[in-house]
Amino acid sequence: MTMEMKYSSALTGASFMFREFKQVTSLKNDGLSESEIRSKVIDENIFQYEKTTSIKRAIPYIIRRVTALDSLLRKYVLEEPVEIAKCINLYGIMKTDQLFFEFMNEVVSEKLAINDLTLEKKDINIFFNYKAEQDVFLASWSESTIQRLKQSYRKVLVETGILKNVRSDELNRLIIDEKIKNHLTHIGDGRYVRAMGE
Repeated sequence: MTMEMKYSSALTGASFMFREFKQVTSLKNDGLSESEIRSKVIDENIFQYEKTTSIKRAIPYIIRRVTALDSLLRKYVLEEPVEIAKCINLYGIMKTDQLFFEFMNEVVSEKLAINDLTLEKKDINIFFNYKAEQDVFLASWSESTIQRLKQSYRKVLVETGILKNVRSDELNRLIIDEKIKNHLTHIGDGRYVRAMGE
């Protein structure tokens, strides 16, 4: 996946979605194509959502996230403990969402590097303001989209254990399993390990 991705607000509609991520990973490992996965998820309501519009909005991003993983990482998602699978989901989000990767890389990992274990609202606001100055597309987003995205970013950090809870500013260091760290470094994705705060 190239790093020349356009910024996206996809996380407002497809946040961490760990359960759905595992379900799609399982379907991918069963050999289903992207279109077969999409059809199965929607037609059989595998996510068990009340509204199909929510499924249709989220599924392309979940599929992209799973497709960004190699076969070994998909195997780990299904067979290893939940902490490892969540770490791989976080990697998948960063791998397919340039803006979120930059947030992790430029805000979260920088704070962890200097042992500043607080993530305040102003840190997130400064990040988004800076990016809006740099990118015309992001600058065109509505204030409500930006607010939902900020909430989604915090939710992702809570789901992975990097933030204590949605109201907390307290950052925790993510413990990344050695085999994940080594594998990502081996395949040339060490920058994502660093972005997670290693």
